[in-house]
Amino acid sequence: MLRGFKSHYAGLITSFSHLALLAIAIQLGRQPQTALIVGLIGVISFFAWASSFHRKRLIADTPTSRIGSAAQGYVELHGRALLDDDNLIRSPVSGISCVWYRYRVYLRQENNKWQKVGHGVSDSIFQITDGSGQCFIDPNHAEVIGAERRVTIEGQYRRVEELLYGHSVYALGEFSTLGGAGSQLNLKEDMALLLAEWKRDRAALHERFDLDGNGEIDQQEWELARRTAVREVEKQHRDIRAQNGTHIMRAPRDGRLFILSNHSPHRLRNQYLCWSVWHLLIVLASVVAVIWLLS
Repeated sequence: MLRGFKSHYAGLITSFSHLALLAIAIQLGRQPQTALIVGLIGVISFFAWASSFHRKRLIADTPTSRIGSAAQGYVELHGRALLDDDNLIRSPVSGISCVWYRYRVYLRQENNKWQKVGHGVSDSIFQITDGSGQCFIDPNHAEVIGAERRVTIEGQYRRVEELLYGHSVYALGEFSTLGGAGSQLNLKEDMALLLAEWKRDRAALHERFDLDGNGEIDQQEWELARRTAVREVEKQHRDIRAQNGTHIMRAPRDGRLFILSNHSPHRLRNQYLCWSVWHLLIVLASVVAVIWLLS
């Protein structure tokens, strides 16, 4: 859950920290301590620039794949959610149909401040399509960007919810296919399991492979059973690989970014580009200000 909230709060925390530090610097005036505070603003913006630039480069350098032909591993998809009853969920705050939600509930205190008394985020898997195929999205641990934000106040309660409707879904994460042509199957293990299953039904085993009717399965008859098991398992494997696989996208196991958004890749890339340029300008301005204050 923390990874999912990271992107949501990063810009807010950076902005408030800049305002607070700037207010302190203005009160101090031109003093050595002011240079330290302005330098701290520059350091914060440097890390914010690095984060935004990393996301911008990651989105720009990862080409959009088609679901039907996407490679296994870290990919970028852009499609729309299947908007049927099996794919949609309802926000517990407003009851609006969506594919993902996150909410926070606040209670007004006697000092007129808001205290958070509840929160939640959906983890229901939903399905998207791009015309070439369909892919399940597991939103657990995703950074969801650009979801619609709704705020309602009823009595002493303030409810904030974010909703992803699914008309346009961008996804960057770990793509894998279960079943189908890429199935990882083990002939030796499956053959051993099939033979063990046959052994448990001795009457059927003898009826099928006790060719001389002496009540025993000799070495030659067991070899026939083994070859028969190989042919049956190979046929099962061919049938499995001939079926359409099930595509799914999850949070990468190596900790790389997992992003979901209702924005297009182009809009996301430009958004992070603007943030990276803004923070870089703050870094440069902080350097100039520190030099001026210390001169």
